[in-house]
Amino acid sequence: MNRKFANIALAATLAAGLSGAAEAQSIKNIVLVHGAFADGSGWRGVYDQLTARGYKVSIVQNPLTSFEDDVAATRRVLNRQDGPTILVGHSYGGSVITEAGADQKVAGLVYVAAFAPEVGQSTLDQYAEVPPPPNFKPEEQPDGFAYLNGAAFKAGFAADTTDSDAAFLRDSQVPIAMAALKAKVSTAAWKTKPSWYVVATEDGAIDPKLLRSTAKRIGAQTTEVPGSHVVFLTQPKAVADVIERAAQGAPAASAR
Repeated sequence: MNRKFANIALAATLAAGLSGAAEAQSIKNIVLVHGAFADGSGWRGVYDQLTARGYKVSIVQNPLTSFEDDVAATRRVLNRQDGPTILVGHSYGGSVITEAGADQKVAGLVYVAAFAPEVGQSTLDQYAEVPPPPNFKPEEQPDGFAYLNGAAFKAGFAADTTDSDAAFLRDSQVPIAMAALKAKVSTAAWKTKPSWYVVATEDGAIDPKLLRSTAKRIGAQTTEVPGSHVVFLTQPKAVADVIERAAQGAPAASAR
């Protein structure tokens, strides 16, 4: 083989090797975690976006009966993943992924209009920094579970949805045990995992000022998206874009 063809063969071999390494480093598993007063079905638009792009997407159905139960439900889904995974949490789901995200399969975290507690801090503790907006009105029932006030539901939770969609979300809301919102996290995965954050600029449940300060505190790469607290429902492409950036930017080799 002359030198010219030897160089061509070497270049082809190196290119194939680099391509194979890139393939091996790509993250294709996404796990989505919903928050309080909702269930996993709200992720449908994000799911459709990501699966169309070739990602394997799994959705956690949090029972919302306790923080421990929700973390366990998330770990159960993580255990089914076949490799490095991006773990995504909305609202209270951010507290869940903060605890569950220490799992060795988790390569990166995405917080969508979400809480991200410090160790020893609860979801509700974070409102001490910036109180919730006036239309966000959880009402605790005698059994310790809470629903959102019906009259203020759309303004406080889903202001950019249609009246009919907001009514459906209101009437199908999943109550959460208030004890889950008061539970303290024992680990903060964002301290050791790269994080991305979606700020919903018109959030009526978590003041955008708190969203921004939370994103800054955890050192997340931050994207602002016009939308209500259910920005993942009303702006699924924008949220999916952030998740994809996390999948492309997180170091897959560190998560096994």
